[in-house]
This record gives sequence, structure tokens and C-alpha cells, in this order.
Amino acid sequence: MVIKKVSRLKGEITVPGDKSVSHRAVMFGSIARGTTEITGFLKGADCLSTIDCFRQMGIDISVQGDQVQVHGKGLRGLKKPSQILDAGNSGTTVRLLSGILAGQDFTSEITGDASIQKRPMQRIITPLEQMGASVSSQKDNGCVPLTIQGGNLHGIHYISKVASAQVKSCVLLAGLYADTPTSFTEPSLSRNHSELMLRHFGAQVASHGTTATILPDPCLEGRKIIVPGDISSAAYFIGAGLLTPNSEILIKNVGINPTRDGILRVLKKMGGDVTLLNSRLAGEEPVADLLVRSSELHVASIEGDLIPTLIDEIPLIAVLAAYAKGTTVIRNAEELKVKESNRIDVMVDNLSRMGAKISGTKDGMIIEGGHPLHGAQIDTHLDHRIAMSFAVAGLICEGELTLQGAECVNISYPDFYQDLYGLSE
Repeated sequence: MVIKKVSRLKGEITVPGDKSVSHRAVMFGSIARGTTEITGFLKGADCLSTIDCFRQMGIDISVQGDQVQVHGKGLRGLKKPSQILDAGNSGTTVRLLSGILAGQDFTSEITGDASIQKRPMQRIITPLEQMGASVSSQKDNGCVPLTIQGGNLHGIHYISKVASAQVKSCVLLAGLYADTPTSFTEPSLSRNHSELMLRHFGAQVASHGTTATILPDPCLEGRKIIVPGDISSAAYFIGAGLLTPNSEILIKNVGINPTRDGILRVLKKMGGDVTLLNSRLAGEEPVADLLVRSSELHVASIEGDLIPTLIDEIPLIAVLAAYAKGTTVIRNAEELKVKESNRIDVMVDNLSRMGAKISGTKDGMIIEGGHPLHGAQIDTHLDHRIAMSFAVAGLICEGELTLQGAECVNISYPDFYQDLYGLSE
């Protein structure tokens, strides 16, 4: 994919449904009784992997456009899959589904693509084994493929070293099948979509600070779920609108959950002109329309408790920082190393190719802004966040920017390039 410079961006767009909410709606609907109707579902490759896994365990799921119906069979209605479950490129599928599988009375196996087979799963193996499940890494390296023998779980209070919504959700889902309440404490608050949606389905989940507690054996009932637009997908259009001169973009129906809106807080500090309009609730999730206008950006502090609220947007923030005035320091972002790629190394390498002054640290990046960037050949490492971030950079740099592996955006946003260039004038 060749990305060329544009003069300005103008128009209105609705981004695809939130990936995190779409995954959870299918999962929770599958273990609830009755039909769950999902509107705004993200038909990206990751979420379709989740659907496929639950179909293999006997759940009837129909998909028509962004409308999905899940005919759930209750907490203990899943059947043993006839083959190994394949999560594709989806870490969310592996980690959350493992929590559910830990509560079943059968043995299951779960794997994923080459990228997923490098991502750390010991962070879910440890708490699940403490709860009484038998979870083994088939290659004995703390990664998938995993073999999970569930059943006879007991509640624990697990104190996590990382702030991770995937690990938290895994433990809470296993807690549905435990004999006593289960609690999870993390160093800072990660996204809370699971807690909100589990309550909506009928589970008893209490949140106090950075601790979430769930009671076992609830009666989950099918629900109607409205999926808001994904703020992680909207972020690229926000960034493009801020950087491209004379631009104005209205992004409609974007989820602005406070555990996910760190990108908006950072951009405000950087001087970005982003206005929230028509704020409202879509089910349990807050949403708004975002009006974005071109802005001159300056540096802001990106560290600490802010990091879990924008971890997926940091590659884009690095691009924005390369054009901002001053030096940006990103700290406490070690999790970037274990995403679809090592996003610290990949951003440093690719931005350096474009002429940026950037260096990596053990937990982030240092970016000296204000230097003109030029086109280059970008290796996405088949990481959708990397591809979309550099597509934004390509709109404003001098010369052509070429993305290798550009098709990886299908994981979360199949129509991304079409929608992005649809705003150009």
C-alpha cells in the first residue's frame, strides 16, 4: 500500500464497532441463557475468531452485517470442541476464553497464529492454576498452544503485577465457575468493559479502586448490546485531522469510556482541537461525536496511570509527537513490547527511517519533535496499529510512504484505507 500526501481532510465518518466490546458481547452471550442481540458488531478478523471458537463449542451464532444473534446455553452449556480452538491473531480471544474454559468439565486446547504464539500467557496460567484449573503450555514456554483441564475452581484474591483488562477478565470469568467470590487487584485501573457488561448480563460484580470482585454461579440472561464506535480506530482519524492542514472531521458514535479515553486527555494537553458533541449512553457505555480540527501540537507527559487508558494508541501518539513542538517522553509502557509486535522497537525503527529523532528506552520512547519527515518503506510487522499509525504519517510527510503488510488492518478495521482517503480533498 502506497500512502500519498493530501492537502486536507474534511467530512463525517462512523468508525467500526469497538473490538473489546464486540468480543465480550459474543462471549458473555454464549454463556448466558437465551438470545443476545448485538448491534454494531465489529466484523474484523479478531472478533470473527471469537465467533468461530464458540460455534465449535455448540453455540448457534448468526451474523448479518453488523447485526449478530448469539443463542446462549448458559454457564455450563458449552460442549467439548472436536478440534483445537484457533484464536487467530486475537490475544483477547485467548486470554478471556481461557478463563471460561477453566470452568468447564472437559479438556480443551487453544492456539493462535505465529504472532500470538509469541505473546505471554503465563500471566493467565498462574492465576487459573491457583484457582484449581490445570493449564499447560504445550511448548513449555508460557505461550500458546495451551491445554486446559477445567472444573472444581475455587475463588481467590489475585494481585496482578500488570494492569491488564485481558488478565483481569480471564480471572473474573473463571470466577463465575468458582465456589467462593473471586477478586482481582491491579496496579492501576485497566479498561472495565467486562465489569460493565457482566453486570448488564446479571452477574454480581463490585469495583472498588483497582479491585474488582465477582460472585460465583450467577444466572446470566441474554441481552441487547449496542456496540459503540471503537475509540482506538477513531484515534487515527483524530490524529490525521489534527496534523493535516485545514482539516475538519466529525467522527460519530465513538465510545469514550473513561478507562479508554486517555488519548483524548493527552491530545487536549498537546493542544489538539477535539470537541465532544452529543454525549450519551449506549447501553452501559458512554459515547459521543468527536469534532476534530487541525491544530499545532506541543508535548505532554505520557506515563503512569494514564498508560493503560491509551496503550493501543501509543504508536499513533509517537507519530503525533514527531510533529509536535518539543521533546515527548513516554514512560511505563513496557506492555508495548508484548503486543502484536514489539511496538517500541518497531516505532523507533520506522520513524527513524522517515527522519524522526527518536530513541527507545526500556519502557517507552523519547521523541524530539519538529523535524520534517519524509516517505520511507515501512515494515508493519503485520501489526494493525503500526500500519494505521504510519498511514496517518504518510498523509503529511514529503514523498511516498510504502506500507509492507498493509492488509493487517483487516484484524480490526477492514475498510480503513478506503475510509481514510474518502475524507481527502
